[in-house]
Amino acid sequence: MPFDGQQILPAIRSMKDFDKMLNYSFRYGVFLDLHVGMLKSVFDYARSEEKEMFIHMDLIQGLSNDEHATEYVCQWVKPYGIISTRSNVIKKARQLNVRAIQRTFVIDSNALKRSVQLIHKTDPDYIELLPGVVPKVIERIRLETGKPIIAGGLIETPQEVVAAIEAGASAITTSSLSLWNYFSAKKGT
Repeated sequence: MPFDGQQILPAIRSMKDFDKMLNYSFRYGVFLDLHVGMLKSVFDYARSEEKEMFIHMDLIQGLSNDEHATEYVCQWVKPYGIISTRSNVIKKARQLNVRAIQRTFVIDSNALKRSVQLIHKTDPDYIELLPGVVPKVIERIRLETGKPIIAGGLIETPQEVVAAIEAGASAITTSSLSLWNYFSAKKGT
């Protein structure tokens, strides 16, 4: 099972969020909105805390989200994996043997069709599906692509997490501390 059965992937928007994550038993998470100058030190810190972190390539401030930036990040920063909406970024990460999550937004049936075609083209390790509150779409994309699904966006309650997991999602990305609390024990408790 992906992520050693961890159902919640904390989405980290600041170092304060990461420090909060350190109080939980989560091993895997996602960095969002990092400045290019912080990348190396933030990932070194995460590794020192035994955290396996993905980086959202499209949200790195001060760095283009293309295949050259992907090569730089994968070789210099060495993240556990990357996330992107861009096919060239996913392909480059896969060429460099770095785990890749294709982020896709499904807002209608046409977007669903295009997403499935893109996933077959890029062959990511995982798919992050947004919004993650539509169980039938989670199930359909998982069946049509054969890839593990991570649901994200608009998931606010434990019941929505459970519905996504029951529909076939392997995990949920969320910045919600209440969901972190619900699905993981704090360290020392």
